Formats: sequence, structure tokens, C-alpha cells
Amino acid sequence: MVSLRWLFFLSAIFMLTALAVAQSAEPLYHFCLYEKGNYTANSTYEKNLNQLLSSDVSSDTGGTNSGFYNSSYGQNPDQVHAIGLCRGDVNSDVCRDCLKSAMSLLPQRCPNQKEAIVWYDYCMFRYSNRSIYRVLEPSPSFFMRNNENVSANSVEQFNDDLRTLMENLTSQAKDGGSLRKFAANKASGPEFKTLYALVQCTPDLYMDDCEGCLRGAMEAIPQCCNGKVGGRVVRPSCNIRFEKYPFFNSTTDASAPPANNTRPTTGSKGNSTSRTVIIIVVSIASVILLLITICIYMRVRRWPWVKPESEYVDEIGSVESLQFDFDTIKVATDNFSEENKLGQGGFGVVYKGRFPNGQAIAVKRLSTNSGQGDSEFKNEVLLVAKLQHRNLVRLQGFCLQRNERILVYEFVPNTSLDHFLFDPIKRAHLDWEMRYKIIGGIARGMLYLHEDSRLRIIHRDLKASNILLDGDMNPKISDFGMARLFSLDQTQANTSRIVGTYGYMAPEYAMHGQFSMKSDVFSFGVLVLEIVSGQRNYCFRNGENVEDLLSYAWRNWREGTALNIVDSTMSSGSTSEMMRCIHIGLLCVQENVADRPTMASIVLMLNSYSITLPVPSQPAFFMNTSSIESEMSSKWEDSLGVTESDERSKRNSV
Repeated sequence: MVSLRWLFFLSAIFMLTALAVAQSAEPLYHFCLYEKGNYTANSTYEKNLNQLLSSDVSSDTGGTNSGFYNSSYGQNPDQVHAIGLCRGDVNSDVCRDCLKSAMSLLPQRCPNQKEAIVWYDYCMFRYSNRSIYRVLEPSPSFFMRNNENVSANSVEQFNDDLRTLMENLTSQAKDGGSLRKFAANKASGPEFKTLYALVQCTPDLYMDDCEGCLRGAMEAIPQCCNGKVGGRVVRPSCNIRFEKYPFFNSTTDASAPPANNTRPTTGSKGNSTSRTVIIIVVSIASVILLLITICIYMRVRRWPWVKPESEYVDEIGSVESLQFDFDTIKVATDNFSEENKLGQGGFGVVYKGRFPNGQAIAVKRLSTNSGQGDSEFKNEVLLVAKLQHRNLVRLQGFCLQRNERILVYEFVPNTSLDHFLFDPIKRAHLDWEMRYKIIGGIARGMLYLHEDSRLRIIHRDLKASNILLDGDMNPKISDFGMARLFSLDQTQANTSRIVGTYGYMAPEYAMHGQFSMKSDVFSFGVLVLEIVSGQRNYCFRNGENVEDLLSYAWRNWREGTALNIVDSTMSSGSTSEMMRCIHIGLLCVQENVADRPTMASIVLMLNSYSITLPVPSQPAFFMNTSSIESEMSSKWEDSLGVTESDERSKRNSV
């Protein structure tokens, strides 16, 4: 019988071979740039794109003889521009095959997007409806890293050796000609090891742009790969990579176009294996991998209380390039010091941090003993990482290491809307123009979530503390831990787990667990009335009387005194805009779901006075102010998705 040790030895060899084959078939990463616009089926742009993608990559400017491909097709405004770049050490056949694969795959991965980009190990390909030739493009970008650490006593020397090697390669690459800006070499590293590195720009770049792109990529190394023996930073216009093993073909002359050399392999030497042998090896490897997977699964089941990091990483594989090392976060927050603590909630603590490049961040460190936060963590990473809009808070990355679950966000200096809106002193700083801008920004962000993104997101917890304000007081919707993903043709869903904040919940959701885009619209309506009045929805003060905001707003609307709810601290402002916002707010909080407008209609109502607004019906009166939890102690971390109270107590209070 074959011993277990021998089985694992064989499987390791087969796994390495299978991975080497697989990496040429599956891309490293791709981006569909939704914000750049879409094209419709059978449009002129689609026809031009198909024509360009069907062209022979070796017949265009530069062609694959230089590893650089540049082409355009059609006339403005439907002209399509494309750029392809092969790694400088691959031959023309490998380059051509890689570009063909990219040109075939990209429109499948990014259907209807006018601009998209994909990277393989051996090539990059992108197209756009704008001219991209000689345009420096630092983003979108991603990084990958070798998980092996540099020994602790060699980190400083390793970084110095790597920096010197990268600087030399950058000087060589930027001086390359119009067909090639590539350099690769090795250097001695600490502990008698050898460092291997390559850098490359698209050769259409000017020398200064190439150098700037590469230096920017090098500056990202501490963020992505600090203390690691290998890593890569990849941008549309340039890329860098370093490893402790040879990963490029060292026989290629870095100063000349690539020769007809063999396909490089990762960490191995010699000629490439024939296709027949590869197919046989991969088939055998697949069987052995299946057996190993079963063994690992059975082994893990012996310790059911251990939640392996891979359980999360597998689910978040599509955004793993955003993963930070725990030590990097630890340094950025000064070891999670009390001085950097912004606040604490039921799911954990939020800290302010700063990366070595000066970038400020907000770090949400989830409680290690909070099983409740697991699903919210996965949910937020998977959703927010795919959402890009100026009115949504931007997820910078996450950390999954040991028992740590950390979310890293852009730092928003003006904290959250509730800190201004419900503070008697700070509220005076919010004039009407600013409040109207905030309402419009929230509406646009919600419209993006509901209709304009490639996903359909129901937020389920839209409230004042989840609206962050940047330095210019632009609103950014945050906290997607409770959000739910809908299919594009789905309109409603049910849940037995009611989460959110009482007072903002639509009645059908609070009482029956039914949520939809219209339940988000209800929350938006409550928020609009709060912004106009400067009062919380459950404790509107009218002289000596206290009543809920919706009741007060509806009563004054019917009596023709709607302006009574307007915040008295505002000295001036457009009365017609205030009245229109009150009108829109009441339309949003109507009890009948079908009567509420969509976010698309709301954005139109806010931007166009030529539209006649329908008469609102009575809002939902289901709130009981005696059972509502006070949010007076809400801290800034709550605006980053740290919920103050246990969801079960929220559900019981409903």
C-alpha cells in the first residue's frame, strides 16, 4: 500500500504542475468599469467592439513581436480603443495566445460595459470608449503577495535590498523605447538568498509617466506585502513583482524585444512539457486533489469549533486583493491604542489609523467573541467591495488573520450626520443649502444601490448615523452589514430575522419581515423629514409637547402649516425646496407600499420642478414611542456599521 507520506509527495508535485497550467487559463483579476458607462445590445459601439476583438493581434501597431498591442476601431462617439501588453519575457506565440484569451474572455465577464480590463500572468488587455494611448492610468489596481514571511531579523535588510533592486530596474525600464519598457533581474538578499524582480510599463507612456507609475506601485509595497518574501502590484499602465525564486525567463535580454523563447514556468527550469503530458498530469492531479480535499474535510470536522480562515477567504476570493496583513493594521492604529479609539459598539471597536504613506483610515475591529458579527462581516466585504459611488463609503480592505476580523474604510473627517443634525449647537452649522445637498446625495447613493450598480442592494438600515460626511459635507452611505442582495428581477423578500433601527423601519418589514426597495424608500423618507426638522423621528419637540415626527408632519401638512416642522435654527433657505422635501418625505412614508415612489422618481423630483408631485396619503402610524430605544449615546463607530444593541432586543422591541 502506498504510504501517506508518499501520497502527499506525489500530490504536491501534481498540484504545482496543475497550478502552473491553470494560471495560464484563468485570469488573475479583472475590472468592469461600470461608472464609465454601458452600451446597448446591437449598438454601433458593440459592433465596433466585436470588430476590434476579432482582429489579428499581431497585425496592429507594435503587434505581439514587441509584446505591445494598440488598436482603435470606429468613429467617435462610438469609437473603441484597446491596449494589450505581454510580459516582457514571453515569446510571441505565448503572447498572442494570452491576448486572444483575454479578448475572448473580457466581454463575457463585463457584458455591456464600455470600459473593462483583465490581467493574466503573461498579459494585460483593456478597451475603452475613450483614448487610452499614452494616458497614465494608475487605477483600477490590485496586488498579490506570497504568504511566506521574511525572517524577523532580516526584514530591514530585505527591504533595503529590494528597494535598491527596484530602483535599478525602474531606471532601466523607463529608458526603454516606444515598443518596450521592461526590466528584470536578480540581486543578493539577506541570509544568502537571492531576490528576483521585474518591472514593466506600457511602452506608449512617456519616460516620466512610466517612472511615476512604477514608483507609485513601489510605494504600495508596504501596504500590500510588508514583510513578505514576494508580491506584485498591478496597475493598468505598469506592474511590478518580486519573489525569492526565479519566476521570469532570465535568458531574455531586457533591452531588446523578446526572442522566441519557451513559456516561462514558476520556480522551475527547463523546456515546457508537451500538451499531451500536461493533460495526463492534470487529470491525475485532479483525482489526487479530490482525495486530499476529502481527507482535509474529514480532518477539519474533528474540530468543529475551529473556524478556518479559508472558510472566509474562499467566499471573499473575488476581493482577496483587498486583504491587509494584520501587522500592517496594527502599526497603522498604533497597536489599537486608546488614543486612536473612535468609539465602541455591539460588534466591536472603531479606530482611526494611518498608513505609512499618510493615508488616513477608519478601522472596524469586530469582537473576537461575537458570533453574531460573522455573517455581517462577510456580507459587508462581499457587497461594499463591489460598490463604487461618490455617495457610498469606500471599503479600502479587510483583514482575516488568526481570529481577527477587521474592516478598513476610508476615513471621513466630519463623522456622521446625526452628530450634526441632533446636536443643538452643531445643527446651526447645517444651513438649508447644505441639507438639500445632503438629501440629494443620499438619494443618488440609494438609486445607485437599487438600480444603477451591477448588483441590486437593499440596505435595510438607512438612518442618520449611517450617513458619513466628508470634508466638504458630501454624504456617504455606510454600514452594509445588514444589506441584502437581490437578483435584478426580484422585487421583494421575507425574513424572520428583523434587523435595523426602530423608527426608520417600514411597517411591512417591522411587523411581517417583508423588505424591498420600497422599505428602503420608507427609511429615506423618515431621514428626509429628520434633516428638514433637525429632530429625531420619535421625539419631535413642539413647545412643551413631544410626539413622533411622522404624525406631526402629517398633521401640519393637512392643516396647511407644513413649514412648522422646519428647523428653526436655519435663518434662511428656499421655502419651495423645503416644502418639496417635506412633500417627498411624506410620499416615501405612506403605509401602502405601492404608493411610495422609487428612488429614481425621487431623484427626478428633487432635480426637476416641472414634475407634479402626487398627493400623499396618511403615513404608517405603528410607532410606540415608549418602546423605542434611545440613540443619544450613538457614537461615530455606529456610522461605520457597529450596531449598538443586540438585534434580538431590537426585534423584541418591535
